Amino acid sequence: MDNRPLADKIRPKNLDEFIGQNHLVGKDKPLRIAIEGKKIFSMIFWGPPGCGKTTLARIIAEQTGAEFIGLSAVSAGKADIRKIVESVKNREKEQLLSTEQEPKDKQGKTVLFLDEIHRFNKAQQDYLLPYVEDGTLTFIGATTENPSFEVIAPLLSRCRVFVLNELTLEEMLEVINRAVKYVAKRKVAMSQEAKDWLVAMANGDARQAITMIENAYQLYGKLTLQALKDTLQSKHLRYDKLGDEHYNTISSFIKSMRASNVDAALYYLARMVDAGEDPLFIARRMVVFASEDVATPTALVVANAVFRACETIGYPECQENLAAGVVYLAQAPKDRSAYDAYMSALKDVKQFGNLPIPMNLRNAPTKLMKGLGYGKGYEKYNKESLLPEELKGKRYYRGKK
Repeated sequence: MDNRPLADKIRPKNLDEFIGQNHLVGKDKPLRIAIEGKKIFSMIFWGPPGCGKTTLARIIAEQTGAEFIGLSAVSAGKADIRKIVESVKNREKEQLLSTEQEPKDKQGKTVLFLDEIHRFNKAQQDYLLPYVEDGTLTFIGATTENPSFEVIAPLLSRCRVFVLNELTLEEMLEVINRAVKYVAKRKVAMSQEAKDWLVAMANGDARQAITMIENAYQLYGKLTLQALKDTLQSKHLRYDKLGDEHYNTISSFIKSMRASNVDAALYYLARMVDAGEDPLFIARRMVVFASEDVATPTALVVANAVFRACETIGYPECQENLAAGVVYLAQAPKDRSAYDAYMSALKDVKQFGNLPIPMNLRNAPTKLMKGLGYGKGYEKYNKESLLPEELKGKRYYRGKK
């Protein structure tokens, strides 16, 4: 029996079967040109869940004649990378000694696909770097987070970053129809109303839509709208799959800390951790909160320490760092005056544009500029307003309310 998930059973095997990302794999687009020309290189796919990152990596390996090795950064570590590198090097030695050479296009090519690369900490990424650098591995990373923040600069500089978009409504329907057609071998139909609901619920995530179809059929033997809705009773699907629940939970988490309600903040933290939320996503929101809502500057130091701990330690231990940080931030005195003052200043910048800077504040590195009055009358401890003329005397920051 084939026990693979439905998403894997109907996974596209080539670009002609692939759905979406026409800006990358359409005619004369960069990835299609690279694949058809067998010009393989290290890259990072940045995009939302279920947009085809894993499938595209598999297609690249298959159509360029490379060996595909897939790992998830959630469970993999340096030991796994070491085993892969040793295997690749042993294979290369065997090829050198073998009298029966493999086809030239298959020699020495190994694609290491690392899903959720943002879950690899700096030390793990540092360990991977030299093997990408010397060509032992052709690296393809996938992430839902901005790689500029989550991937170390040396590794990022050796990869081309491709941004993948969530699937459109039309593309989602195409995915759903393909999944239903596979299930329809058992004479199962799905109404247009159910399809439309599933498209809206999946929010551009093809894997989620396929999984829902599979789960609904396995549970109820049918693909009616009610069967799909009943399938959503799973706690994991409610949080991890539905965008609204994801944002509702993080919103409740932030608002609980803002209200200094420690118990509620810890509860919503526990919900996110239990659902498998990325600890760096939670910690990043805590860093922002520390500047927006907390009176003491020490809060930013604490929040940054929590972020760093999550980055270096990871689950499961870092949940304790998150909890300690949440208790501190929730109990800390609250003050949004700095945030409100900045937003007020930003509003004036957008309204008035680049107003002329007062002459006494301008830099005067040359005699000509000094002659024009740049820096004239500047005093270090001037008590007068230093704002542009149109905003003279305006106050943004008024201290804690």
